[in-house]
Formats: sequence, structure tokens, C-alpha cells
Amino acid sequence: MTFLELTFELQRPLQPEQLRRLGEFANTYGLRRFRVDNSNRRLSVEYDASRLKATEVIQVLRRARIAVARTLEPEEILSG
Repeated sequence: MTFLELTFELQRPLQPEQLRRLGEFANTYGLRRFRVDNSNRRLSVEYDASRLKATEVIQVLRRARIAVARTLEPEEILSG
């Protein structure tokens, strides 16, 4: 297994229903861990890259009705 992490800037803070949906997808799709920072509107997703591509992680977020503004670059995460 190869674990990678993507961090997204969210269009709006997550609601409880969206968090519940993420938990459901985690069991099915190989998503390992989520970190939510609602104050900065960020969501970090750790996933098994041997099973998923980054584009598939984004599709999972769309299915959970999570509006992503963009994927953050590593240097943006460190400076933010």
C-alpha cells in the first residue's frame, strides 16, 4: 500500500451530513483518513494510492456533495 494525502480548499465549511457521507465512502473506496479544518475551509484526505487516483478521490468528494474550490499545493499548506 502507498498512502498519499491531498488537501483541498473548500467553497464552504462542511456540514454534518457531508461528514457522514465521507465516512460511508471511506469503507468502500480506500480512503484512510480525513482532517477537517472548517475555520480555514480545508479538507485533507489520506488515501491508498495503490487503489485510487487523485481524480477518483475528487469524484468521491463530489458524490458526497462537497464543493471543492481547488487542490492546494504543498507549499500553500505549509504557509497557511
